[in-house]
Amino acid sequence: MSIDEAIMPTSDSATSTHLSFCRVCHASCPMEVDVTLGRVTAVRGVADDPLFAGYTCIKGRQIPEQMSHPARIRQSLRRRADGTFEEVSSADALDGIAAELRRIIDTYGPRAVASYTGTGGYQNSVAVPAARAFHDGIKSSSFYTSVTIDQPAKSVAPFRTGIWEAGYHNFRDADVLIAVGYNPMVSSYGPVGGLQGTDPFVKLREAKARGMKLIVIDPRRTELASRADIHLAVKPGEDPTLLAGLINIILDEGLFDHEFCDQWVSDLDALGKSVAPFTTDYVAQRCDVPADQIIAAARMFAAGTKGTCGTGTGPNMAPHPSLTEHLGIVLNTICGRVNREGDLLESGLFLYPETPKRAQVIAPRSAVTGAPARFRNLRGYRGEMPTATLSEEIITPGEGRVRALIVSGGNPVVAWPDQELTIRAMNDLELLVVVDHRMSATAEFADYVIAPTLALERADVPHLMDRWFAAPYTNYTDAILERDGDVLNEWEVFWELSQRLGSTLPFPGGDAPTDTRPTDHDIIELAYANSRMPISEVRNNRRKIHPEKAMVVTAADPSCTAKFTMAPDDIVEELAVVRNESDGADALGIDGTRFPFRLVSRRLKHRLNSLGNELSVLAAKGSTNPAYMNPSDMAAYDIADGDLIEITSPRASVHAVVESAPDVRTGVISMAHSWGGSSLTDEKVRDIGTPTSRLVSVDQGFDPLTGMVVQSAIPVAIKLLEKLNA
Repeated sequence: MSIDEAIMPTSDSATSTHLSFCRVCHASCPMEVDVTLGRVTAVRGVADDPLFAGYTCIKGRQIPEQMSHPARIRQSLRRRADGTFEEVSSADALDGIAAELRRIIDTYGPRAVASYTGTGGYQNSVAVPAARAFHDGIKSSSFYTSVTIDQPAKSVAPFRTGIWEAGYHNFRDADVLIAVGYNPMVSSYGPVGGLQGTDPFVKLREAKARGMKLIVIDPRRTELASRADIHLAVKPGEDPTLLAGLINIILDEGLFDHEFCDQWVSDLDALGKSVAPFTTDYVAQRCDVPADQIIAAARMFAAGTKGTCGTGTGPNMAPHPSLTEHLGIVLNTICGRVNREGDLLESGLFLYPETPKRAQVIAPRSAVTGAPARFRNLRGYRGEMPTATLSEEIITPGEGRVRALIVSGGNPVVAWPDQELTIRAMNDLELLVVVDHRMSATAEFADYVIAPTLALERADVPHLMDRWFAAPYTNYTDAILERDGDVLNEWEVFWELSQRLGSTLPFPGGDAPTDTRPTDHDIIELAYANSRMPISEVRNNRRKIHPEKAMVVTAADPSCTAKFTMAPDDIVEELAVVRNESDGADALGIDGTRFPFRLVSRRLKHRLNSLGNELSVLAAKGSTNPAYMNPSDMAAYDIADGDLIEITSPRASVHAVVESAPDVRTGVISMAHSWGGSSLTDEKVRDIGTPTSRLVSVDQGFDPLTGMVVQSAIPVAIKLLEKLNA
């Protein structure tokens, strides 16, 4: 593989400095990387980068330790008959894996082979395209990713309403913003049109200085909410109730964009009738938010000329996620928050094919048209299957049963909903392959563990941020380190398996070559073929903004008759269901057990899901995922910081270490997800945390459209287990 040649000498002749970008999370922050005698010795932001201006976060700054950590897996592992692992060459491991895959395909059919790409895989620009290509090559529909775990509504909701071809407003000139359950000050990214992770503290300060009004809907007073003009500390799970109330006020007071709605919305009257029962008094009582704040927020948003409403992981993992996402789109649409003819789009979309950006609607249609799952009448969407069914697809006999699973950059044992069921599934597989640089909770169950390259050992392009960058910006990186061990890029795993199986690896740019071994650059070229800016040009334009290439919105096609649908029948029906629900203040289990608290998901600044526990600086920030509680709730239960509690849902229990948090409203427990290990009894909770996924069931409280399981606003009860200073 090629090694970066753009070297800047330093005063130490043994040290060279290279330009790259971080791939710990999606934000892709540019970095200067010091390399001494083949090892990374320091990383820092690039001060003169035109977009990030030197910004990095604490997670990315731990890359030197990650690259050289003694616990890093540098050699493939194979499970012995006694359950222990032995080191083998990657070639031997792939030979054994391919033989098992061939047996399984011949015995059960291609659908029996599944793959799952987790959040870590998304930090590699070719991991997802390669996995998708592998499935296309073997004709298996069993392709799964983490997208269907936490935010699938974002993939399907726009198709139901209709899509504005030119997109919704940009953040750069927004004069008002509604942020529903996201916190880019910690997560480093937000929804399209919202505040992104490119130096979010500075960007927000600049936006506030120019007069932007900020409305935050969140049960926590997050870092973002602390800077809000209006913070609506909604009860967990009541986001659709509150959004419906805001829409009702805007329609009732005539604050919507009449001209835009007359031309582009087909059913405004039906929308008005569907939200009319969500009166301000009702919404205020149910959401436990003052009525005057709700009215003020609705008027503030409607009074703006530019700016959007966007939702994050929290409400997308809570009850009625597709409805919540739909109502956010409705708010943007009825207020006309769309890019008009002559507007410039914020991002460059350089890695996507050139497509028209006209000021018009793409007609509504269903996005849920993929292969049928075997459970709950669900189907695949946007080219993948719903992960919430995968454990059942593994353990349930019958045609289409999954028998082999390849996990790339993910940790299903702590990330998939219903941990107990997930562990049963891992044990039931005939072949489990895990591609990971550490012995994760999932790798413990693997038949083979494949050691992957880490970020600085491979070429990459910032593929996710390409559509989120706050400017038409390009970047690219070569590998800047030689590989440390017998490690493979994720695409190489699928390429090697395809070679052994005699199948193709078809990318948008054509099949991967079989007669010669491709490079990282070759695969990136194939994965992002037909892009708006050729990859060769992207490679030559690193850390650069291209104002001359900004996309300009063009006029609508005069023959366009498509309109938005704001009140499709299933949405009207779901709104009625929500209106008739109890307010959830004190849920009861079937045995009469009370669940007075709601457990909500959150992000932690020093972790990305399950990644980081092995890194010393991050571990020093906290080795567990605390149960953050309001001090008044702690006092009521005689709980102090550091005490151990049991948190019980209708499905299961977890143990957690309590930490006081005045920013959390009463009746709420706030915990990060994807922590812990494979034990169901949490003996090491103080050292590794606990997976909140254990508290939910895949067949209870799921979204009927996407299958996504409710994993936030979970009804729970608590009891004290152990005093820290007893």
